[in-house]
Amino acid sequence: MFGDLFEEDFSFISNNHCGKGKKSKPRESEPPAPRDFTNLSGIKNQGGTCYLNSLLQTLLFTPEFRGEALFSLGPEELGTLDDSRKPDAKVVRIIPLQLQRLFAQLLLLDQQAASTADLTESFGWSSHEEMRQHDVQELNRILFSALETSLVGTSGHDLINRLYHGIVVNQIVCKECKNVSERQEDFLDLTVAVKGVAGLEEALWNMYVEEEYFENDNLYRCGACDKLVEASKSAKLRKLPPFLTISLLRFNFDFEKCERYKETSCYTFPIQINLRPFCEQTEMDDSEYMYELFSVIIHKGGCYGGHYHVYIRDVDELGNWQLQEEEDGLIEEKVLRDTENAKETENPLAVLKGILSEEEAKQIAVDQLGQKLLEKKGVSWNKKYRKQYGALRKYLQNHPQVFQLSPDGNKVGLKETHKLLFKLDSHGQNLQSPSQKNDVQWNCEKNPPRPMARSAGCHWFDLNDSKVQPIKEKDIEKQFQGKESAYMLFYRKAQLKRPPEAHGNPRYQIPEHLLNEMNAANTELQKKRAECDSANNGIDLHLHLSCCYKFHNGALHPSLSWKESVVDLTIDRRKTLGDLRHAVFQMLESWEGDMVLSMAKPLPAGLHLYHVLDGDELTLDGVGLADGADIFVWNGKEVGGTKVLTGPEHEPVVLNVLHLAEHNEGGKGQHFSEAQLVFSCSTSLGQLLSALAPAGGIILKNGSGADTEAKNWQVFHEEDMKETVRSVGLRDGCSVLILDSHDQSFVNVASGNLTAFTYDISWLQVKNFCGVEEEEKQVKITATIDTVMSDIKMKAIRELQLEEELANESCLRPVSGNGKLLSPVPEDYTVKEAELKMGSLLGLCRGKAPTSTQLFLYFMVGSDQNCSPEMEIVVEETASVRECLSLMLEKSGLSGDNWHLRRLDWCYEAGEALSEENATLKELNVCRGDTLVITEGKLPEKDFLKIPIWWLKPSSHKKHGEHAQDQVNGITWKMEALQVTIQIMLTLVICFFLLPLPCFKAPPEPTHPGLDLCYAGRIEIAGEASLEELKMQALTLPWCQEQVVPLPSFLRAWTVDSKRPGKLLRDNKRRLSDYRLGARVEICIEPLQEEENLGPQELLLRVQMGIPGERDYSDSWDLVWDISKECTTWALRQRVASHYCLPVDKIEIAKYFPEKFEWLPISSWTQQISKRKRRKKQESLQSAPYHLKDGDIIGVKNLLLDDTKDFSTIRDDIGKEKQRQLALEKRKSRQERVQDPFFPEEKLHMKPRKPEVALSINVGVFR
Repeated sequence: MFGDLFEEDFSFISNNHCGKGKKSKPRESEPPAPRDFTNLSGIKNQGGTCYLNSLLQTLLFTPEFRGEALFSLGPEELGTLDDSRKPDAKVVRIIPLQLQRLFAQLLLLDQQAASTADLTESFGWSSHEEMRQHDVQELNRILFSALETSLVGTSGHDLINRLYHGIVVNQIVCKECKNVSERQEDFLDLTVAVKGVAGLEEALWNMYVEEEYFENDNLYRCGACDKLVEASKSAKLRKLPPFLTISLLRFNFDFEKCERYKETSCYTFPIQINLRPFCEQTEMDDSEYMYELFSVIIHKGGCYGGHYHVYIRDVDELGNWQLQEEEDGLIEEKVLRDTENAKETENPLAVLKGILSEEEAKQIAVDQLGQKLLEKKGVSWNKKYRKQYGALRKYLQNHPQVFQLSPDGNKVGLKETHKLLFKLDSHGQNLQSPSQKNDVQWNCEKNPPRPMARSAGCHWFDLNDSKVQPIKEKDIEKQFQGKESAYMLFYRKAQLKRPPEAHGNPRYQIPEHLLNEMNAANTELQKKRAECDSANNGIDLHLHLSCCYKFHNGALHPSLSWKESVVDLTIDRRKTLGDLRHAVFQMLESWEGDMVLSMAKPLPAGLHLYHVLDGDELTLDGVGLADGADIFVWNGKEVGGTKVLTGPEHEPVVLNVLHLAEHNEGGKGQHFSEAQLVFSCSTSLGQLLSALAPAGGIILKNGSGADTEAKNWQVFHEEDMKETVRSVGLRDGCSVLILDSHDQSFVNVASGNLTAFTYDISWLQVKNFCGVEEEEKQVKITATIDTVMSDIKMKAIRELQLEEELANESCLRPVSGNGKLLSPVPEDYTVKEAELKMGSLLGLCRGKAPTSTQLFLYFMVGSDQNCSPEMEIVVEETASVRECLSLMLEKSGLSGDNWHLRRLDWCYEAGEALSEENATLKELNVCRGDTLVITEGKLPEKDFLKIPIWWLKPSSHKKHGEHAQDQVNGITWKMEALQVTIQIMLTLVICFFLLPLPCFKAPPEPTHPGLDLCYAGRIEIAGEASLEELKMQALTLPWCQEQVVPLPSFLRAWTVDSKRPGKLLRDNKRRLSDYRLGARVEICIEPLQEEENLGPQELLLRVQMGIPGERDYSDSWDLVWDISKECTTWALRQRVASHYCLPVDKIEIAKYFPEKFEWLPISSWTQQISKRKRRKKQESLQSAPYHLKDGDIIGVKNLLLDDTKDFSTIRDDIGKEKQRQLALEKRKSRQERVQDPFFPEEKLHMKPRKPEVALSINVGVFR
């Protein structure tokens, strides 16, 4: 009946850690978090065990169960956990041992949450079904039964009966002979009805006071009278246990609707209850019948799912119970006692504290505090408070325990303790370590005294799995009714008193062996946290020593090997530059003279230096030193006697400089002779031309990368000669063509473009590599772009006078400029398909050419070419990475599985790893001629993200003006065309529109979702990297390098959803793993005109003004809206009206839904209700139906010029029509499938609910 009654459902629960979805597990190397400010430990949820956690916390905070009963049982009776692993050991009672150990961890171990894995394992719970949610009332009975069975034959055999056992007696009294027939029932918990009952006392009254009468047709057969007689039936409590457990019947079944439901009506229960009226014996003192509530297990959710947590009273005051309201009450009571008319006058203390707590500065001027009070309350201090409290400055001086004045008395701030309390109230965490707040010896420091509350023993906490927070006693009243309501109640006999030594002492009555175990565990935790803290904050810096470098070709180059020129240093990022400088001095003891540390960056041209690291008091993290940063150690002036220019304005750029080659220059027959030269990015084109063509000439830029076809060259004009290399867009790897006066005769330059060559080269050169070096000959073979490579090979064999049998055992391989033999060309390729240029040199080599489905690859072991020669292999393109690696390992004579493959990057080092070992080479875009590196070690960690990067281009098309003022001017022009009859309104509108507009955050964006996204490339980055590091790495992509971006803060990052920006990623310092991006996330980078650092309470909207008389909009603008105070319709209208300098009542706004091509007006008519009428709190625009989020488009109508309420555009009409046509086609296709007799009938299957699983605990036999 209740199969899935307690299946956890978290769709309505926020900040819950019990979800059944995929959870991001913490790294195993990280120790568990320490306890928070409450000094109490929670319990981890194993997926659906919050019901178990709630009951365990209740038993833990039952002192008599914990101390006098459970902890009193020693190893001599229970055995030890070590013995349980020995086959010949004595009987070990695992369940009570694991419960002891868990309780000791909850009391003493400095961790935020303990694990119940060992305990549930002792229950025999190993399958997933047993970790599902169950009924906590059922668990209570089963766990007590398991404990009773486990403790048979020990001194704790009667533990459960002694604490929880009670007796109910049912009596039937004959009205004729007064004979009493009674039946006695034992109970461990009482089950009371909820339906139709107002509260617990009424339910107990109905059960144990009200009598049932047998009369009329319903008579009772009396055993004494031996006939049917009238009688009365009643029940009483004969024996009361020390702890009374009450289960509330919240769940029922509706037999009319045939469905289950949860009783959510109001059901009250008292904090203290007198059970005398419900007992059989009533002659004892009242104290014998008084019980106090100490635990409330709460169920949140409905009858088909939910979540448990528990409210518990800390009887022994083991936790740190502090609330902001509590502190305020202590101070306010003192103030009210000193005031005659305290009840009639508002206390200003809380108001002033609230104002000061919101200030970022430590102190503000007293006059400024008075001004802020006026702004907040609408009345000055003198008018409201001076008569009763005196002057403001005097009032502040009279409360030194709250306020801290400066020595001159002109500035005031909150004392640190009160600032901390505000933080506790708002964030639920303390800055102090739990080890400073109780008697547990986590360190050798003396623990400070715990602050006392007004009433001892009334400290309540909400224990919600891993989360623990203090609550007030009156918060229990919130659990009387609703979907989140009380489910089990635990009362404690008021007569039970705790000894003084138990007060605030979590070590009380814990056995010595458990104390030793917990102390050792805490020591180990402290050690691990210290190591983890050091590891998390440690950064590896690469120190480049100037004595190992020389400056040439515009950059720094190591005079020795890279490893010998670089010294690695690991240091804490929280240390200062002074500490770094001192550490470098210690490492380089032989250093003489001044030492300057400069940021460095490896570039294609070599190492380049940037700014000097100044300010010894600044932290390394503060100056932006990230893990893996390069630092150059030098004297700040020169390297090896050569002055070094530093900074981004002197970055070296590697250019491919080409000259026209002679017809047979070098015997290669190429169009161009090529050389790589280095120039500073600040070099002007005039200086560049003078250096490369002293006699004069022209410079041409290749607009298509390495393609040297004539049509792709663009000429730099005379007016461009003053521009720098960087300003004209020349980057590393760009090609420039230098034509002197003689060369220009070979080309036709028309309209700034190189159009054609005047001569044509239509031959290839083939060199014989099949024989010995002395016999290497070279021949020229005439060919066209359509000549097949097999024909060229046969012609070459004949020209070289070689045996024709060699044709089956040879191949043609292009020869690079440095003489290296490149990948063989498939014989069925044409010259054009082989991407060969006329005049190229080919080598005739032994070996078969690969087919079109095979790949010729180079590979090496390690990236050091000096230690490992480059080898060659031919594999099928459908081979997997694992198969390819196996073949390479076999050919190189290596064994084992501790290897993986990487690509060779541009600087001839091991680059990106081929992590998908089951993917084919073709799927991974491994091409013919690629070089792979066999690298020792396993594949990189899986937490590395491979993220495609898109670049969001700002819209250059501005149909209605370049700036916001253009929008105003355009509207003003339309206003002038209005009739004279509305001249007064025209004047008013012009006044509004001629007001200066505020500064905008970013350039205009495209009006509608057709955003201009350009694919920039893919990056590989660790999940622990920050968003700022992602932006910096994205800027290194070739496409992004062409964009001029000063700093990462000039970039805005979005996720890409359905080819448009989705979620906005805030906070540059936040780790990528914290965003939970997923494995297939794509990131869009948007450039900004100024720095941006959006806060968590700021919403970024794109607003666009409607064009009067047209169904179109002006260019959109970025609008930042602070929603920290409210996110309502009225607040948004005010912000938009302020943005456009219009009256609030003269605009209409609507949100655009691009996927539906619809506009939803954001109406404010509900706010126009009279103030005398009560209205509900305004709904947030971030909830239904608007779901307002970052990047949403908000359309604005200016009612002064356009009174139409239609926000749609022609583009929306076209989009809706397309959607309608698609829907008609789908409907038609569906109807055709239904009418088809051979098509199986489609049926909708409801997801079946999981079958009910019985809850049980496996216990050994100890009788």
